[in-house]
Amino acid sequence: MTETTVDVQPSTSPSELQKFSAELGFPLDRFQVDACTALENGHGVLVCAPTGAGKTVIGEFAVHLALAAGRKCFYTTPIKALSNQKFAELTARYGRDTVGLLTGDSSVNPDAPIVIMTTEVLRNMLYASSDALRGLSHVVMDEVHYLADRFRGAVWEEVILHLSDDVRLVSLSATVSNAEEFGAWMSTVRGDTSVVVDENRPVPLSQHIMVGRRLFDLFDTRAQSRDGDQKVVVDRELVRHVKQRQSLDSMDRWHAPHSRGRGGRAGGGGRGGGHGSGANNRPLARPDVIAKLDEEGLLPAITFIFSRAGCDGALSQCMRSRLVLTTPEQAEEIRYIVEKHTSELPREDLEVLGFWEWRDALERGFAAHHAGMLPVFRHTVEELFVKGLVRAVFATETLALGINMPARTVVLEKLVKFNGETHAELTPGEYTQLTGRAGRRGIDVEGHAVVLWQPGTEPTEVAGLASTRTFPLRSSFAPAYNMSINLIEQFGAADSRLLLERSFAQFQADRSVVGMVRGIEKNVQTLDTLGARLGGPEGEYFEYARLRERLKEREKTLARQNRSDRRDKAVDSLRALRRGDVISVPSGRRSGLAVVLEPDDDQADPRPLVLTEDKWAGRLSAADFPSPATSLGTMRLPRFVDHRTAKTRRDIAAALVTRGISQPSDRIRRKSTAADDKELATLRRAIRSHPVHNRPDRDELGRIGERYNRLARETETMRQKVSATTNSLARTFDRILALLADRGYVTEGKDPKVTDDGARLSRIYSESDLLVAECLRTGLWQGLSPAELAAVVSAVVYESRSEGDITPHGPTGPIRHALTETVRVWHELRSDEVRHKLPPTREPDMGFVKAIYKWASDHSLVDALVTAGDNGRALSGGDFVRWCRQVIDLLDQVRLAAPEPELSRTAARAIAALRRGVVAVDAA
Repeated sequence: MTETTVDVQPSTSPSELQKFSAELGFPLDRFQVDACTALENGHGVLVCAPTGAGKTVIGEFAVHLALAAGRKCFYTTPIKALSNQKFAELTARYGRDTVGLLTGDSSVNPDAPIVIMTTEVLRNMLYASSDALRGLSHVVMDEVHYLADRFRGAVWEEVILHLSDDVRLVSLSATVSNAEEFGAWMSTVRGDTSVVVDENRPVPLSQHIMVGRRLFDLFDTRAQSRDGDQKVVVDRELVRHVKQRQSLDSMDRWHAPHSRGRGGRAGGGGRGGGHGSGANNRPLARPDVIAKLDEEGLLPAITFIFSRAGCDGALSQCMRSRLVLTTPEQAEEIRYIVEKHTSELPREDLEVLGFWEWRDALERGFAAHHAGMLPVFRHTVEELFVKGLVRAVFATETLALGINMPARTVVLEKLVKFNGETHAELTPGEYTQLTGRAGRRGIDVEGHAVVLWQPGTEPTEVAGLASTRTFPLRSSFAPAYNMSINLIEQFGAADSRLLLERSFAQFQADRSVVGMVRGIEKNVQTLDTLGARLGGPEGEYFEYARLRERLKEREKTLARQNRSDRRDKAVDSLRALRRGDVISVPSGRRSGLAVVLEPDDDQADPRPLVLTEDKWAGRLSAADFPSPATSLGTMRLPRFVDHRTAKTRRDIAAALVTRGISQPSDRIRRKSTAADDKELATLRRAIRSHPVHNRPDRDELGRIGERYNRLARETETMRQKVSATTNSLARTFDRILALLADRGYVTEGKDPKVTDDGARLSRIYSESDLLVAECLRTGLWQGLSPAELAAVVSAVVYESRSEGDITPHGPTGPIRHALTETVRVWHELRSDEVRHKLPPTREPDMGFVKAIYKWASDHSLVDALVTAGDNGRALSGGDFVRWCRQVIDLLDQVRLAAPEPELSRTAARAIAALRRGVVAVDAA
C-alpha cells in the first residue's frame, strides 16, 4: 500500500527527476516517484517504508536537487558507521571535492556542498548558528524513527524544530503504525509536508519454524487462498508436529523419575536411549542449524542472539565443528580484505584482541557482530558479508538498526530478550525490524525468516508476531540543562516555552488527553449512579465508609511507624558493634552466628563487615535485623584479616564455632503500638456502634462501596495525569530554569539571560552536562596531568554493564581528590534536582578510571583491558575503544569550554595520549 496524505500535483515534466532517474540504472518504485515528485515540487517529505525498500534513493534525490540549484545538502545519520557508508557511496558518485564528512571523530572537507554527518553534529551547528548553515537548501534525516530512542531521541526533534523554514526536510523512517500522526505534527511545525507510506517489502518474506531438523512453513498459504480471505492460517502439519513433540516431552518427564529404580539410570541408558528428559526438545546445535540452512539453499544468514556472549559462544561452536562454508579461493580473498582493514593494528595487540581466532572464523565463512567487537572488526565483517564471502553471522539486535547488511535468511533463536531491566517478549515491531534484514533486493526472489522451535514456542504466537504491523513512534523529547541554556540564548524564555509546546512529545501528549477526559466524564456518570445506590454523599453509608477508610489509614500509619522504629533500633545497634563482637543473624540466608570484622558507624545506613559460621563474608544492613543486634561475646581477631581468601574465612569460622557461644533460641515478641493507640480504639468503637454495621445488606453495600472508591481513585489519578500532561514540557523547562538560576547559569526573573557560566554549559553535550559544567566552574579538575584528567572525566561518561563502582578511588592522589570532589558536587546537584522535582543526573561511575589512566600513561592494551574488566574477565576490545572515544569526545568539549587555558591544554594533551593504537584505528 502506498499512501500520500498531502495531495501532490506532479508536474508534467519533472526534469530533475528524469535526469536523476537516468543515472540510476533501475526503475523507481511508485512510492519513490511520489516522494521525489513532492520534493521537486517544493514540499518536505516523510517517507515510511520497510527496511531495504530503497528509501535512501529519495535522500539521494535531495542531494541531486541541492547540487542542481547550486545549494547545500546535509545528510544526517544516527550512527557513525552509517555516515561512513553514505560518505563512501556519495563520494564514489560525485567525487571527493563535492562530499564532506563530519562525525565526532572525523572532519573531512566540511565546507563541501554535500556533507554527511551524525544528527548530533547538525544539532550543535544549529545551536552555534554556524556559518556552514548558509546556502543550506535540503536536509536528509535518515532513520528518523530514532527520535523514539530514550537516550538520544530528543536530538532529532531539536533539529526538526530549529531548522530554518526555507530548508526542505527529507525524513526517512522505518514502517511505523502512526505515520499519519507523525506527518500531521511535521506539517504543523515544518509547513507543507507530504507523507508517503509504502508497506510493500521489495522482496517477499517467507516465514518458517525449524523444529529439530525439519523446516516448516509458518503459514498455510494454500488454505488462505482456498478460503478467499486475508485471515492468516498456521500450517496444520507444523501444529500437528509440534503437538507430537510436546507429548513426547511430557512422556520423557514422566519416565525420568520412574526409570531411576534398582540400578537404572535416567534417560534409558545414555546416548542411544530413546528417552531422556527433554531429549526430543533439545534445540538443534548451531552448526547443525547452519548446515541445514546451507542444505536448503538459505545462506547467507544472520542469526540474532540477544547477548554478546551468546554470539561468541555460537561462533566457538561452529569453529569446533567440521563445517566450512567457503572455498579455498574465497578464503584467500577474505584474508586479503582482512589484511587491508587491519594492517594498522599494532602487532603486539593482536593476541589479546582475539585476532587470529577471528580471522580463522572468517576464512571458514563465520562471524559474530556485536558492540563488544573492535569497530574495525565489525566493519570488516560487514564488507565480507555484503560481498557474500562470510555466509553465517551471529549478531545482537543492534545490527538491525540501519547497517546495510541484508541476508537471504534471518534466524531468531528465541522470542525473548533482556531489555535492560527484565526478560521481555519481542514486540511485533521488534520482530518486523529484525526479520526486515531478510531478502536481498536484486539477488533473492524471496527472503526467509526462521524461528527455532523450543518448548514454550507456540506457532500461533509466532504467527501473531509475524502478521501484526504495529510499531508506533513515541517521542522521547524532554528539555535538559544544555538544551534549555541554548534555547534561552537563541529565543528567550517566552519563545522557548512556545517552541517546546510545538514538540512531537507535547503533540502526542495533548492528543492522549482527549481520551483521558472522555474517560473521566464516563467515570463521573458511573460514580453518580453508584453513589445514588449508596444513599448519596450525605447518607449514612458514606459516613460508615469514611470511618472504615480512616481506620485503614490509621492501621497503615501505625504499621509504618512500627517498621521505622524497628529500623532505627537496628541501626543504632549496628553502629554500636565493635571489631570482634559475636552476634546472631536472626533470619535469612546468613542466619546464625557471625563475628564483626569491620564496624561501620554510618549515621543512616551502617553496614558492618562480618564473617558467619558458614564461612560467608560480607556486609549486613538494618534490613537483616528485625530486632536489634546484640553482642553475645567477643573473640580475638588477627591484626589484618583478608576476608577474600578462603583459608582466612575457614580459620576464623572454625575459631568462631569453637568459642562455644550459642545462638539465642527464643525470639523477642515485639509489642505493637496499635494495642495502645487511643485513636484506633475510638475508630473501632465508632464502627461497631454505627447503624450500617448491623444491616443485613452490609456486604452488598460494601461491594458497591469498594467499586465506588476504586473508581473514585482511578478518576482522581486520571485528573492528575491530565493536569500533569497539559503544558508538561513547559513546566519542566521552568523547573530547570529555576535550578540554573539558583546556581548562576542564568539570571533570575521572567526574562532570564545566560551568564558566562551558562555560555560554558551551552557547549557541553553530555548526559551529565551540568555536573561537568559545575566541575569546570569550580576548578575541581585543574592541576591534573593529562592521564589524570582522562581518568576523572571517564567517571561522568562510563557506565558499567553490572552494578557500577561509585566509591571514589584511583591510582594517584590528585585523581582520588578530584573524584571525591566530583561526587560531592553530584550529591549537592542531586539534592537540588529532588527539590526542583527534576530527573536526577546519573551518578559518577569509577569502573573505567584505572584502565583509561593506564592507557593514557602509555601502558599496553592487555594491561588496560584486564584493569577495566569485571569479575576477573577482561573488558572487550570493542567496549574499550567505544568508552575511550566517548571520553575523547567529552575531553574535546572540556578543551573548548574550559575557563582556564591550562585546563584546555591539558585536555588536548589527554586526547592525544588516548588516540593511539586500537583507539586510533578506523576512528572515522
